[in-house]
Amino acid sequence: MRLNLDIDIDTHHYIKTSKSENKFGIDLDFAKRILKKKFNFVEIKGIHFHLGSQIKEVSPYIKAIEKVKEFCRKNKFQPEILDIGGGFGIPYNIEDKIQPIEEFGRKITEELKNFNLKTVILEPGRFIVGNSGVLITKVLYVKKKKGKNFIIVDAGMNDLIRPSLYESFHLIYPLCLKEGRKIKFDVVGPICETGDYLGKDREFPEGIKRGDFLVVMSAGAYGFSMSSNYNTRLRTPEVIVKDKEIKMIRKRETYSYLFEPEKI
Repeated sequence: MRLNLDIDIDTHHYIKTSKSENKFGIDLDFAKRILKKKFNFVEIKGIHFHLGSQIKEVSPYIKAIEKVKEFCRKNKFQPEILDIGGGFGIPYNIEDKIQPIEEFGRKITEELKNFNLKTVILEPGRFIVGNSGVLITKVLYVKKKKGKNFIIVDAGMNDLIRPSLYESFHLIYPLCLKEGRKIKFDVVGPICETGDYLGKDREFPEGIKRGDFLVVMSAGAYGFSMSSNYNTRLRTPEVIVKDKEIKMIRKRETYSYLFEPEKI
């Protein structure tokens, strides 16, 4: 039974999932009524909560577990399973301050002592894959205007929507580092929307040119998985690198693949 614990967290409002105004979970009063009912074909074995994404400190989890324990005590319910969700943050920026995962583990484990659970479930997806993936994109054009410079690349908001959707930050580097004076550019895609960007006011060597490659960091989570064919754009191939071995694990799409489902 997934509870909405009405707990706020410090993250983008689109990825908060446990405030009372969010669509997720069951409020505590309604959950209490469910526990009092007898069901012919259902036996409630556990509690689930998910606070949101990109959580940088452990305190919201501790508050949530305390609320769950109090709810269970008041309603004389002993869960066998507790799923604490995921949302463990990763550093997207060098300056990001995130508590070490060991501290999350130690404090959550301490809080769960004496709760008599058989199983604890957690969902550490982003933490595992987020910083293991990058998006490599090619410079199509360098455009210098009065007061603003642009690097137009062949990747767009359909390939990595996080900057447009969440105003999120991804480090962007030239694939081959260059010397020289640096100036600021917006790194933008080729889609006809002002919101189609990967990074704003980033410093690059002024000698960057058409044909160079850029690397967008931390694209392993919610990069390809949120990509789309918006603007009739083909999604990227995926490549896995292990030591010196390189394998393509998803081939590049073709237009015939894109239009094949259309019947009229």
